[in-house]
Amino acid sequence: MKVIVAGGGTGGHVYPALALADRLRADHGATVEFVGSPTGPEAHLVPDAGYAFHGVEAAPLYREVSRRAARAPFVALRSVRASRPLLVGADVVVGVGGYVSVPPGLAARRAHVPLVLHEQNAVPSLANRLLARRAVAVGLTFADARKHMPGHAETTVTGNPVRASILAVTTRRAELAAEARSAFGFTDFRTTVVVFGGSQGALHLDEVIAGALPLLAGRDDLQFLVLTGADHEKVVSGPAATAERPRTHVLPFLERMELAYAVADLAVTRSGATSIAEMTVCGIPMLLIPYPFATENHQEANARELERSGAAVVQLDADLTAEGLAGRILELVDERDRRSAMATASRAWGRPGADVALADLVVGAAS
Repeated sequence: MKVIVAGGGTGGHVYPALALADRLRADHGATVEFVGSPTGPEAHLVPDAGYAFHGVEAAPLYREVSRRAARAPFVALRSVRASRPLLVGADVVVGVGGYVSVPPGLAARRAHVPLVLHEQNAVPSLANRLLARRAVAVGLTFADARKHMPGHAETTVTGNPVRASILAVTTRRAELAAEARSAFGFTDFRTTVVVFGGSQGALHLDEVIAGALPLLAGRDDLQFLVLTGADHEKVVSGPAATAERPRTHVLPFLERMELAYAVADLAVTRSGATSIAEMTVCGIPMLLIPYPFATENHQEANARELERSGAAVVQLDADLTAEGLAGRILELVDERDRRSAMATASRAWGRPGADVALADLVVGAAS
């Protein structure tokens, strides 16, 4: 069976797609190739993972009247033509999101190759809404997305596949937590709060946590791991080094996120789909601060579903202050029973078998 996986643009699209590819190859003997942007992270992440990668030019789906918006359909037509030879011999095409998934998805229809979509967020992307009427099946991460998905394709809540290294936390938490404490200079008798804003960081969140840390200076029972993103490290590391504060370890980026998840008693973070999938698989209670400029406010929609499940508390970015964040953290840290219930709800919402469920959906469509 030959599978073409189309999409990318962010690591949040690429990592779940790679987890799916690994499962298809391991369980079904599939040959998996990727189509994506030659300038996106998929251009190096996919070959590094051992899969064939084909770069195809694509233009974003602009929601405006402009010269670049007028040019986009012509770029798309060229990209559809460029995608057609890549589908020769394919049994199924899987669109994983991002505007670069649109040309191969449209080409699949012309080539009579079944199309499967995977939607990560509670509000479907414009690319997936455009392709939904051509799809035979759609895998969802959030049940809330079903009401926004056009067309008559079968929708199934599969979850969002996560990397094997993250899944390892479910069986090796104690071992990985001990490694994390050694790496970060932490102790096992303090409550660990992990703060991060995604792979690129979140400037406002970093600024607010920098202001909140001195307000928590008297709490010797706390320790913080703050992942700032490469551009914002000094925003937190400067105040953390000079001000009296709880024990704090600041990093611009952490390649081994399993260490952060294994040691976390509470996560304070944005509500991107991949981060939520990883944290819930690990059963982490969450204080979610949605990115306010996400397309169609999908991060708040993601966060609200987690809030309704009991796994998270939501704090809107517009209302975020150092004093308020410090208070919210203390509220959750000090209410151990509530935090324990949130962890249970987080684990119940998570889908560690998402890669299997999505792979089965793809194989079914190919058949």
